[in-house]
Amino acid sequence: MVDHVEARNVNQVVDNRKGESGPGSGPGSSPEPEAPAPTPGFELPLLLFAGFRTLIDRLHAELARQGHPDLRPAHGFALQAIAAGGPRGATASDIGRHLGVSKQAAGKTVDRLLAVGYAERADDPDDARRKLVRLTPHGLDALARSAAIFDALRAEWTRTLGAERVRDMEHALREVVPPETTYRLDAPSWLGGA
Repeated sequence: MVDHVEARNVNQVVDNRKGESGPGSGPGSSPEPEAPAPTPGFELPLLLFAGFRTLIDRLHAELARQGHPDLRPAHGFALQAIAAGGPRGATASDIGRHLGVSKQAAGKTVDRLLAVGYAERADDPDDARRKLVRLTPHGLDALARSAAIFDALRAEWTRTLGAERVRDMEHALREVVPPETTYRLDAPSWLGGA
């Protein structure tokens, strides 16, 4: 608002709280800053999931660039479940247990990994009735590249947020995430409701 005082234009700040009394309402005082609105509870899991999704999407884009265009997020969990069996391999039941899905559902994922060359079936030397699933060199390469890409993505977050903030975030998550769930591989079944 502009007032005309002695033929000069003088700018005034309009205070809609005129007439209010109390702290911050007197002459020369500034208003109290408003407290930020509380963050709704649903935002935390959405932000955590968005961070997870961002990392996984970037991982798969880079894996595709590095020669692994057929890998999908669910495949990464399955590759980890197969690798958990060691060099000997894992049965479809073992893989299903790790992923929290049925043997049949695990078998479908394994079939896809076989088709794109990430896994192979082999006879179980201890039981001729069982087949084992092992990672191929292509599957092992995908896991090694994934580990390196995750390290690069973490380094990028560190450059953006600072090393201390990233360490603090990881430490805080370790405090609230039960240790037995930290490295669970059953996220696809949990998200899919299988």
